[in-house]
Amino acid sequence: MATIFTKIINREIPCHLVHEDAHTIAFLDIGPLSDGHVLVVPKEEREFLHQLSDESAAALGRAVARVSRALVEELGCTAYNILQNNGADAHQAVPHVHFHVIPKAPDGRGLGIQWKPGAIDHAAGAALCARLSKRMKPQVGDP
Repeated sequence: MATIFTKIINREIPCHLVHEDAHTIAFLDIGPLSDGHVLVVPKEEREFLHQLSDESAAALGRAVARVSRALVEELGCTAYNILQNNGADAHQAVPHVHFHVIPKAPDGRGLGIQWKPGAIDHAAGAALCARLSKRMKPQVGDP
């Protein structure tokens, strides 16, 4: 599964590198929605978030938080979005897990979202919650 991100990880394509560790790489998006738009990508090649190992997922979470802190400190932004899509139907353009960290600029540039909330059916929600809880498998290191 050699995507453009794999080529960036392997240094076959240059990037504006913001961060790298054993499990992740972060770099400026070449089509930014605002200044400081960063992509945070696991080095583990998986299309969907649920396919990542726990190690890669944990490292990805740490890297997203660190990049966010750096952007807030450097740009002085008071708001930002974290975006992650899974699958083409969910607007994933590159089939390799990645998070967008998108600062909201004072002039309004950044991510625009239309949110159309519904209403929860509490009985159905409770039943779904019970089924999901049964599928949550304990992992090594869980309390």
